[in-house]
Amino acid sequence: MLVLVRHGQSVSNAAGLLVGRSDPPLTDLGRSQAELAGRMLASLAVGSIVSSPLRRAAATAAIIAEAVGYGGEIVVEPRLAELDYGAFDGRHMSELDPSDLAAWRADARWRPPGGETLVELHERVEGWCRDVAAEAGGGNVVAVTHMSPVKAAAAWAMGVGPEICWRMSLAVAAVTRIATTTPPSLVSFGETSHLASLS
Repeated sequence: MLVLVRHGQSVSNAAGLLVGRSDPPLTDLGRSQAELAGRMLASLAVGSIVSSPLRRAAATAAIIAEAVGYGGEIVVEPRLAELDYGAFDGRHMSELDPSDLAAWRADARWRPPGGETLVELHERVEGWCRDVAAEAGGGNVVAVTHMSPVKAAAAWAMGVGPEICWRMSLAVAAVTRIATTTPPSLVSFGETSHLASLS
C-alpha cells in the first residue's frame, strides 16, 4: 500500500497563497496536524517513509516517523516536490490574470511563467509511483508530499490524465491510500477524520 500524506499547514497555506518551490515552515497548527496524521497511521506496519525535499514536507515526515515509532531513515525524493509555480509562487489565485488562469485550467501543457506544466509534474510523479510499486506491494510506504503530487498519484492509480487535478480538492495533512496492485487502485482520497479534534 502507498500512503500519501499532504504536509501540515505552512505559513503560506495559512495566508491562502500558492506555495510551490518556496519553502515556508509549518505553523503550530501544521505541526499538530502532522502529529494527528502520525497517530492515525501508527496502526500500520510502516515499511518506509519518503519525503519531498521541501521543509514543510520533511518536518511533517519527521513528526509522523516519531508518532509511528519508525526508526529507519526518511528517504528524500525530489520527484515528490510540489509543482513549480514559477512567477505565481507566493501569490493568491485572485491576483492572477484571469486569462492566465483560464489557460492553465484548460490546458495541462500550459506553463506558468518560469514554472512547470501539469504534464511534467504528472510524468515525474507517475515515474516515482511505478518505481515504488513493487516495494509497496510488500509493505506500506508512507510518502509525505504536497497537494499536486498527491493528485498526480491518484490520477496514476485511476488511469486518468492530469486534467483531472482541477476537479480534486485536498486538505492539508489529508491522507490518500493507493493499492499498488496491477493495475493500481485508489482506495481512499483526502482522508481528514483524524483532524476532527482540531475543528
